[in-house]
Amino acid sequence: QVQLVESGGGLVQAGGSLRLSCAASGRTFSVSNFAWYRQAPGNERELVATIRNGGSTDYADSVKGRFTVSRDNTKNTVYLQMNSLKPEDTAVYYCNYMKAYFPYTEYWGQGTQVTVSS
Repeated sequence: QVQLVESGGGLVQAGGSLRLSCAASGRTFSVSNFAWYRQAPGNERELVATIRNGGSTDYADSVKGRFTVSRDNTKNTVYLQMNSLKPEDTAVYYCNYMKAYFPYTEYWGQGTQVTVSS
């Protein structure tokens, strides 16, 4: 089993910044991908950013240029630096940890609330 512990959420004013962290522990994978998702009330969960084992990244159009995903493979930890936050970024943010080889397996963090006030 893999455990994911998220931290870093909170309340911030529009234009501010937050940094989320997600640490994986337990039976972690030798090759893995991390992703951040978010879900606002009444909305479906959406993919925010992905970072692969080698460091390549993808972002949702809505966060490009404002959010940066990074990882520390020595700590099995992924980060999401969120700058220029907007009220529409308000959501519960979830970390996703995926094994990058067969059989594919994924785990989810417990979620952390990010609230951006106008």
